[in-house]
Amino acid sequence: MVTVVPLLGLLIDYYIYVLLKRQKCPRWAVITHIALATVFFMDLFISLLVPKKVGDNKVIVVLMWSLYTYFCFYGPKLLFVICDALGKWLRPKDKPQKKFPLSTLVGIIVAVTTCVIMWWGALENRFHYQVREVTVEIPGLPEAFDGYRIVQISDMHVGSYDNDTTFVSAVVDKINSIDRDMVCFTGDIVNRTADELPPFVPVLARLNAPDGVYSVMGNHDYADYLDFDSAEDQWLDIEWLRHYQKDMGWKMLNNQTDTLVKGNDTLMLIGVENLGDPPFKVYGDLKKAYPNIGDHYHKILLSHTPTHWEDSLANRKGYNIDLTLSGHTHAMQMEAFGISPAWFRYQKWGGLYHDDQNQQLYVNIGMGTVGMPMRIGATPEITVITLRSVPEGTKIGE
Repeated sequence: MVTVVPLLGLLIDYYIYVLLKRQKCPRWAVITHIALATVFFMDLFISLLVPKKVGDNKVIVVLMWSLYTYFCFYGPKLLFVICDALGKWLRPKDKPQKKFPLSTLVGIIVAVTTCVIMWWGALENRFHYQVREVTVEIPGLPEAFDGYRIVQISDMHVGSYDNDTTFVSAVVDKINSIDRDMVCFTGDIVNRTADELPPFVPVLARLNAPDGVYSVMGNHDYADYLDFDSAEDQWLDIEWLRHYQKDMGWKMLNNQTDTLVKGNDTLMLIGVENLGDPPFKVYGDLKKAYPNIGDHYHKILLSHTPTHWEDSLANRKGYNIDLTLSGHTHAMQMEAFGISPAWFRYQKWGGLYHDDQNQQLYVNIGMGTVGMPMRIGATPEITVITLRSVPEGTKIGE
C-alpha cells in the first residue's frame, strides 16, 4: 500500500503529462498538471507515513479526508487513463489518429462523473438515512410478542463526525418518532477510543423505547486500533466506553441475557461481545451469555459480526435462536441495485437471511462511516423489524 499507491499515481500523472504534450496543450495546462500532481503526491506521502495508531481523533479525521480527497481525484484519473489507453489500443492501425479521439472524450466523461459521485457520497448521501421496514416470521412466537417492533441501528462510528452531532441528532429524532417497543444497537459506536463519545452522549441519551435501548460492542469498541502504553490503559478506555453508554441510559449486554416479559409470555434477548473472524479479536462467549441455547424459549441474539451466525449458529442442530441481529459490513459503503463489493468478503452482508433450522439473521448496513467518509448507495440504515407469529412447523422461506 505504502509503495504501490504512490507509484501508480506517478504512472497515471506521467501518462497524462505525455498526453498533454502530445496534444500540444498550452504551457499553463502542463505546468498546472505538474503542480497539482506534486501537491497530491506530497499529500499522499505524508498521509501514508503518519502513524495511524497514535494521536487523537482530530488527526485521524484530517488524515481520513486527506486520503479520500486523493482517491477522489486519482480513482477517476485512473479510469480516464484506462479509457484513453484502451481506445488507442483498439483503434485500427491503418486509421489515422484524431486530434481529440473519442476514447479521450469518453475517459473525461467517465472520470468527471466518477469524481462527482464520490463527492456526492461524501457530502450528501452519507447523511441521507433510510428507514427499512422488515417483517420477520417466527414459528410459535408467543401471542403477546406478535407485532412486536424492534428498531435496529448499528455502526455509528461517531468519531468520523468529530464533534458535529447534527446527523446523529436527526437520527435519534427519527427513531423516537417511530412506533417501537425496543431499540437495539449492534456495535461499533466509535472508531478507536471512548474519547470520541462524550459530545454525543447527551444526544444519544434522548433515544428511548418502552422496553429500553440495548447495545453490544463491536470490533472498534475495544480500542484495538490505538497503541496504548499498557494493557491497563486500554482496559480503562473500554470501561469508559461502557460508562458513557450507561450514562446514555442504554443497557449493554456483555455476554448477558435479559428477559422480556409481556403477561405470561417471555422472549429472551441475548447479547454477546464481539465474536469476529480474523483479524478481529474474539471477546464474546455465547455459552456464558446463555448456557442452554437449545431450550424451548424464543430468543433474539445481538452479535456484531454476521460471520458469527454463519460460522457458529446457522444449520446447527440443537440450536434455537430465532433471530440474530448484526451489523459490521457497512455494505462496504457502496451498493447499487442490490449489489455490493461486500459480497466478496461476506456472504451475508445486508438484509434478511435464514438457514434450514428456521434460524434467521438480519444484517444492518450501518449508520456511519469508517476509513472512507462516504456512502455511495448503501445509505445509512434504520431498520424497523416487526415480529410476526406463524404456526409451529412453518418452514421459513417456503
